[in-house]
Amino acid sequence: MADPRAFISFDFDHNETEKNLFVGQSKNSKTPFSIEDWSSKSSLPQTQWEKLIKEKINKCNMLIVLVGKYMASATGVAKEIKFAKDQNIPVFGVYVGGADSSSNLPDGLQRNRTISWDWGKIAAAIDQMMDEGKNK
Repeated sequence: MADPRAFISFDFDHNETEKNLFVGQSKNSKTPFSIEDWSSKSSLPQTQWEKLIKEKINKCNMLIVLVGKYMASATGVAKEIKFAKDQNIPVFGVYVGGADSSSNLPDGLQRNRTISWDWGKIAAAIDQMMDEGKNK
């Protein structure tokens, strides 16, 4: 199979820098996955945004949530997790921006599926995701 595709979910208001760093580093890591920047480029009415994001998530093998310190205020992230789960797409999280195991998680993301930003651990999580959900 070609490199698995990952949809990156993140708190646009607080973690856009970390998202850009994550995407950039992923291109230079030995981690075998592709990230498409499918975030909405403009503000859309809620129903249009939901339809667009559901379609984009459905084209992926997994959803990776970049978990920052302010996830409780990131309502779009919780919706993206729900969309992924509704489509049987596996989800895991990566702590960014000073967040850690004591930080709030968005609704739908399990603590035992959220890891530190370590490319070895991320590669292992990606391998695990490829044996779960719609990827089986």
